[in-house]
Amino acid sequence: MKIDKPPRSPQDRKQDVLARLERETDIWVASADSDGLPCMVPLWFVWHAESVWLATRLTNPTGRNLRDGRRARLAFADTRDVVLIDGSVETYPLPEVPEGAAEAFLAKHGWDPREDSPSYAFFEVRPSAVQAWHEVRELPKRHIMRDGVWSA
Repeated sequence: MKIDKPPRSPQDRKQDVLARLERETDIWVASADSDGLPCMVPLWFVWHAESVWLATRLTNPTGRNLRDGRRARLAFADTRDVVLIDGSVETYPLPEVPEGAAEAFLAKHGWDPREDSPSYAFFEVRPSAVQAWHEVRELPKRHIMRDGVWSA
């Protein structure tokens, strides 16, 4: 593959990441248990109020890991347009989920976990770091958020 495009600016990368957060349906969710055993699954998500909102059962490894570990790494599937999001996790049992987040999730996916099994919970992933790059040419300036603050 020939690299013939200049690197995107930090502002362009941020806008591209925000656009993907709006349009994508699935995101890879990586978590770990208390022994450090990793788990990675794709989940539906919605970008709402500057956070990624996920829904899964508290009875599965991902739900338990998110609740107990309170950290996650998120990624989109495209390896030529990499986005990695590291964040802290807040767990919301169904009766406690903010209405706006649940409604945004329903509007995007047509599915409301609140109407499903009581074992579901919502998870708010508040980004603390974001990396974004296209190929090797953008590796040097891939960090577009650090400590929860956008660089652009």
